[in-house]
Amino acid sequence: MAEDAAEVGRRSVQSAYELTIVSPTFNERANVRALIAKLDAALAGVAWQVIFVDDNSPDGTAEEVKAAARDDSRVHCIRRVGRRGLAGAVLEGALASAAPFVAVIDADLQHDETLLPAMLDMLRADAADMVVASRYLEPEGLATGLSQTRQQGSRLATWMGRQVLRNDVSDPVSGYFMAKRAVWDVTAPKLTTEGFKVLFDILASHPDPIRVAELPYRFRDRLAGESKLDRRIVIEYVSLILNKATNDMIPARAIMFALVGSTGFLVNVAVVLLLDVTHARLPFWGVQLSAALVAMTSNYLINNVITYHDRRRKGLALLSGYIRFCLLCSAGLFVNVAVASFLNDRLHAPLLSGVAGAAFGAVWNYVTTALAVW
Repeated sequence: MAEDAAEVGRRSVQSAYELTIVSPTFNERANVRALIAKLDAALAGVAWQVIFVDDNSPDGTAEEVKAAARDDSRVHCIRRVGRRGLAGAVLEGALASAAPFVAVIDADLQHDETLLPAMLDMLRADAADMVVASRYLEPEGLATGLSQTRQQGSRLATWMGRQVLRNDVSDPVSGYFMAKRAVWDVTAPKLTTEGFKVLFDILASHPDPIRVAELPYRFRDRLAGESKLDRRIVIEYVSLILNKATNDMIPARAIMFALVGSTGFLVNVAVVLLLDVTHARLPFWGVQLSAALVAMTSNYLINNVITYHDRRRKGLALLSGYIRFCLLCSAGLFVNVAVASFLNDRLHAPLLSGVAGAAFGAVWNYVTTALAVW
């Protein structure tokens, strides 16, 4: 009976959390204890918990979180195996909580945790439904935490995001924000689990403009670990913007597939020019076939790493997937020509027919390879 009473007491304490902080991690072992200590100092007097959502980090981040959890019942770990992506990690952490307020903060210690009480006070007072920590409300907000190149990239990403949002937010790609439970519950079914820009997705997916307040902060230098920003993330973000601009009509992954496919055209042209410059002794059809194979191979490898990074094939599976990809895309070329020829015979509009044929071919390639390759 004593154990039952203790268990009931423990559960009642857990259910009384007012604030959940979700921190997605990948190879952040060195930062776990430091972040917990900073949260403890910043949130004195607040009933809070932190959920680290770890994508099976090889450096043992999940093990470190669990070790910390044995000393502090406010610390929790969700270890995801076979799934990757910051957006999906944040969403899982937020939905695993019953707290009325949920914050998102990076584990790299670049976000100023001392801002959390002010964010919470604004939501408690119903002054807003979401509070965003903005790097653009203070002149030096980006100066210390990002290189000059990444500062320019961040400003460009912010400008792009603001073009499709109904909310006037200075930093719609901020990774540091807090929102009421209702905001998460309403938008969760519409959010993508891919990509890194969760805040932008929430703002774009909510049926009505969200009441947003912003607080300034200065982005800190990273103390340990490595930045997760790479070209794949940039492509994912552009795909998400286009997805929201089309009101979710075109899946973000399909847009990524199309963007990668467009690079195939450039590769094809480059190979043709290279063979021409080097005076390769090939007939015209040989040149075209070589260029098409190189472009197809390029598209397959890039899609495997970027579009389907969470399902990417390795080893023998990479080879078998390549063979299927080539066969299906060859069939897509046939679909392209067949549809274009059919329409042109009836409409006598070569340009329109060609575009329609290319569109049908692209849809064929995306759907069939998604099902049969990845």
